[in-house]
Amino acid sequence: MDDAERGTEQKESQDCDLSENSPCEGLPCEAELDEQKKAYAELNDQFLRLAADFENFKKRTSRDREILISLANERFAIDILEVVDNFERALKADDTHIREGILQIRKLLNTQLLRNGITPIGALNKQFNPEEHEAIAHITSEEAAGTVIDVIARGYRMNDKVIRYAKVVVSKGNQENQEV
Repeated sequence: MDDAERGTEQKESQDCDLSENSPCEGLPCEAELDEQKKAYAELNDQFLRLAADFENFKKRTSRDREILISLANERFAIDILEVVDNFERALKADDTHIREGILQIRKLLNTQLLRNGITPIGALNKQFNPEEHEAIAHITSEEAAGTVIDVIARGYRMNDKVIRYAKVVVSKGNQENQEV
């Protein structure tokens, strides 16, 4: 055989080897790869859409929450404006009726606060409680040590959460008797 015939035979045998014992055997063909690329593109598109939908959901719920808060504040402001109106009326009244008017306004204000879940914290003559009270002074007195003997500013709760601690004066007890 001459070189040309041998080259042709080798080429034919290589073609057969590729078709019979291909090193790519077991790997997906180009059609399968195209299908997988399409499936990947579809899944990626679905993922991106879901991520965008989730971001929109977060923005929408945040906006809705802000609207609810502003509506609640508006309702509370309307309730308080009624009290302001009564203060203005009391200031226009003659001096003999001012105290009575102010007592009525305080009663109305307390009603509005209760309606909105705001309750005062009782402190006078009670044992000091750091979860409800803020001690601003300690003085000697006839009361037992640790007893609240004066309330400087009343504390308030809103729905069982302390929103302002009561500013109180706390007794040190009668130190004259303790020193003897």
